[in-house]
Amino acid sequence: MKKWMMMIIFTMLLTACSSEPDTPPVSSFEYTDQHGEAFSSTELEGKVWIADFIFTNCDTVCPPMTFKMADIQASLKEEGLEAEIVSFSVDPEVDTPEKLAEFLGQFTEDDSNWHMLTGYSQQEIEEFAREEFQSLVNKPDDADQVLHGVTFYVIDQEGRIFSEYNFTEENTVGKIVDDVKQLQ
Repeated sequence: MKKWMMMIIFTMLLTACSSEPDTPPVSSFEYTDQHGEAFSSTELEGKVWIADFIFTNCDTVCPPMTFKMADIQASLKEEGLEAEIVSFSVDPEVDTPEKLAEFLGQFTEDDSNWHMLTGYSQQEIEEFAREEFQSLVNKPDDADQVLHGVTFYVIDQEGRIFSEYNFTEENTVGKIVDDVKQLQ
């Protein structure tokens, strides 16, 4: 009898330890989009959105990440699914709204649901990425390249991170489309 009780208690403890805590929503923000207009998290309330961190003069992962995000955008549109896309610049002192618009234009003609954001300090974006997305962003002194994560985040209608995928993961596009379907 004691053995069974110990196993039940042990199982309950394991279950409690393995269950994910209720993640808080992403904190509110207000930045500047690629049109030079204010864009805030209030515009995302009640919507599914997908976030990433990029910068325009990146010479490694940002172009393929943005290409894949454009593929996600097109796939969602084909499926009749609605989701906003939010790309936070990790090099805000270089990435003006004009540069962001030009960069985005290389990947899609449709920026109706894609918000490329800037208008904050380097320190602010580094803290925001770390605190809200548990993601590294670091611009070394005297460098033109920024170290940053390569994750796509799917955020639910309550502003909580629902899922995350490394952009190189197999079938990232399909997985994100499936997540958006599940949330709608």
